[in-house]
Amino acid sequence: MTEDIAFIEQEEQELFEHIRIVADKGQAQLRVDKFLMNRVENTSRNRIQNAIDAGSVRVNDKVIKASYKVKPLDIITLVLPDPPRDTEVYAEDIPLNIVYEDDDLLLVNKEAGMVVHPGFNNYTGTLVNALTFHLNQLPTLPGNTGRPGLVHRIDKDTSGLLVIAKNEWAMTFLAKQFYEHTIHRRYLALVWGDLKEDGTVTGYIGRDLKDRRIMNLYNEEEKGKWSVTHYKVLERLGYVTLIECRLETGRTHQIRAHLKSIGHPLFGDASYGGDRIVKGAANGKYKQFVENCFALLPRQALHAKSLGFEHPKSKQFVDFEVEIPADFSAALEKWRNYAADKSLT
Repeated sequence: MTEDIAFIEQEEQELFEHIRIVADKGQAQLRVDKFLMNRVENTSRNRIQNAIDAGSVRVNDKVIKASYKVKPLDIITLVLPDPPRDTEVYAEDIPLNIVYEDDDLLLVNKEAGMVVHPGFNNYTGTLVNALTFHLNQLPTLPGNTGRPGLVHRIDKDTSGLLVIAKNEWAMTFLAKQFYEHTIHRRYLALVWGDLKEDGTVTGYIGRDLKDRRIMNLYNEEEKGKWSVTHYKVLERLGYVTLIECRLETGRTHQIRAHLKSIGHPLFGDASYGGDRIVKGAANGKYKQFVENCFALLPRQALHAKSLGFEHPKSKQFVDFEVEIPADFSAALEKWRNYAADKSLT
């Protein structure tokens, strides 16, 4: 009997861990609580039981009891608060680039390299540690353990805008907009290859079956969550293209996985194949030129440029924008010079 496959999805905007398991065709009947204990990593019997009692476990979209016996091809969905951490969130005096702040929220221009919230191997030095120092109190709603004030996040090596809620009302109001996909988010991305025209990438995004650290795009609904990225060509620079991405959904690694799926990984993205020469001859002056660009921008070329949303108090739509950071700008300028002078080819 082959192993059942669990597709664990955690969106930017969501405050819970969503788990979906499709039972194997040869699954022997087994109590659902025992089944989940065998299939869900880093959990406890108590957490599973509490989830069942709370109605957070469904089989074939129906709430069940712990005595329910899983059958072949059952679809089991489970919603769990993020696992509790062993340490508290400690306040740390870390400088923040605050773009805007009022009584309800603040916007931060996050530097590349900063982890957004504490987690495995990253319990200090995060944005949340810095926020805990700079603000007296941040809201923590159910399921938001270790991530006070956060209603979304961006990857460690992605720079740009994040909005943080300063009270429970703002957090609830903003989280609803993220859930309903009414937030306006635009990213600047430098990708490998010559994108001929604007376009849209869609598909079901889920964990890669061979490497769960990265995401993959699937055609089958049961393998992930629906995702949509629109992109617009801004500048063609030889073997790379500068584009703007507009997110319609906000899945983990969405832009990175989407662009890889169409053969245009982000420049410098080590997880998705962009940290090598994808276009152009891998030798001579051009090879040295690309390596120099990698040295200037030792991360994925992705920047959260703008963020627009309805303000929780005024109910007015507000829009914020920040410039690309120095490392991105330096690499981009080198590519512009290259496009103007192809002698490096």
